[in-house]
Amino acid sequence: MSRSIRPDAVLVQAVIAGALSFAHLHDLAAAAGQSGWKAWAYPVSVDLLLVAAWRRLRGGRDRSSWTWFAIALAASLGANVATAGLLDLHDVPAWLRILVAGWPALAFLGGTLLVHAPVTEPEDPEPELREQSAAPEVEMHRTDATDPAPAAAPELAPAPASTPTVPPALLDHARSIADAHRTATGEQITTEALTARLGLPSPTCQAIAAQLQLI
Repeated sequence: MSRSIRPDAVLVQAVIAGALSFAHLHDLAAAAGQSGWKAWAYPVSVDLLLVAAWRRLRGGRDRSSWTWFAIALAASLGANVATAGLLDLHDVPAWLRILVAGWPALAFLGGTLLVHAPVTEPEDPEPELREQSAAPEVEMHRTDATDPAPAAAPELAPAPASTPTVPPALLDHARSIADAHRTATGEQITTEALTARLGLPSPTCQAIAAQLQLI
């Protein structure tokens, strides 16, 4: 299926502007003493340097491209203005002849630097973006971990010693001994004397003395 060719106004304008600028550069080079093929080589050199600098600018690789772009643009604009009747092409000044004669070396230097300039690597993304793209960390909790040791039970105070049970008959016997001792001596019997008289263990005798209120 054939596709119709439609002229682009921007492209047509670019072709016309390029042809006029090309012709102005040729006329200026010819007026400055560059005859034959050399006069045609000058506009080619200026336009190529302009295009090379523009491509480097679009790539954002080298800031020095602005310098060479400005130099090439100044040469093109200068030729257009000079051939507009402001300069007598039949009597070109010496400084202009020097500029035209020195242009090839300048264009060669600019083209070489543009081609062999080190390429700047693109900057890495910001650390925050890299951290956001990283996988989130997952916290792991073990369920089979040993339980903490139980707290030690508080120590219980030792229970007081239980008071031995005194039979009523033994209590009556001890009371009779205490009464006899009070009648004979006029004084209350001591716990030591009661223990010696009864011949029983000391805790039992102390329990008897407590009940008889001897202590």
